[in-house]
Amino acid sequence: MTEKQASRTAVLVCQGRAVADGRLAVGRFGDPVAQRFLLDDERAAVERARTGTVPQAMRPRMEYEMLNATAAVLATRTVLIDDAIGDRHTPQLVILGAGLDGRAWRLPDLDDVVVYEVDQPASQQDKRERAGDLTPVAKELCWVPVEFGRDELGPALAAAGHRTDTATTWIWEGVLPYLTAAQVDSTLSAVAACSAPGSRLIATYPLPSRLAAIGRLGMRVYSMLSGDRDPLANEPHISTWTTGEMAAILAGHGWTVTADHDLYEASRTLGIPASRSRFVGDSRVVVADRA
Repeated sequence: MTEKQASRTAVLVCQGRAVADGRLAVGRFGDPVAQRFLLDDERAAVERARTGTVPQAMRPRMEYEMLNATAAVLATRTVLIDDAIGDRHTPQLVILGAGLDGRAWRLPDLDDVVVYEVDQPASQQDKRERAGDLTPVAKELCWVPVEFGRDELGPALAAAGHRTDTATTWIWEGVLPYLTAAQVDSTLSAVAACSAPGSRLIATYPLPSRLAAIGRLGMRVYSMLSGDRDPLANEPHISTWTTGEMAAILAGHGWTVTADHDLYEASRTLGIPASRSRFVGDSRVVVADRA
């Protein structure tokens, strides 16, 4: 992902939430804001996926299946993350690699919370243009452009008003697969330095899996056949983690894992129909607290 190119994965993730809204885990999941961040052609694809009628032609059927499979994953992990946010209310919320996340616009419990959205500059500018005059429900929304691997997170957050003496909830959703182990470690060091006691970190991470690699290959094949740009072309998956490895690296930075959820099992509890193979590429949500 280059500095001059906004994330295409962020669009796919947003489309997945829009497809799921009002259809999956009703009463537990909802994201009416997602549609607002999409451009006309992206929204049209969502509407086709929401019909419930499987197209017969190959190209539209592949699009339909991909978006509905993405919706199952996104609805599941969104419920887990939103629950973890609500379980430990903090005055500050930082979203690392925010993409087209809509929490600052859709979670009413954030009305007394300052939300900091951190993302690479091109993606953040793209989002600000998409958001237009959409009004956040959060107490305050602060944009923090950071080129990960080049810019320092702590000073950028401090310049935006983030306080290191106040508890913070951190969301790191759908980002770890694109980082090396060294980048994950350095980011956790920066996060730890900015986290007062009572802070919480919520992250998604992928387990090692051959099926996940096959799934990414399928994404490339779909992109070639459909004529669309592969959303992973400039955002390759380069790291995976076992549950033990994740707990160890978090502990090394002062975090205690309080929950580590299997997405597939959570989807079954929520009544979301999907196969286990759909979840192996981004299969866990970890919650860790700072005493």
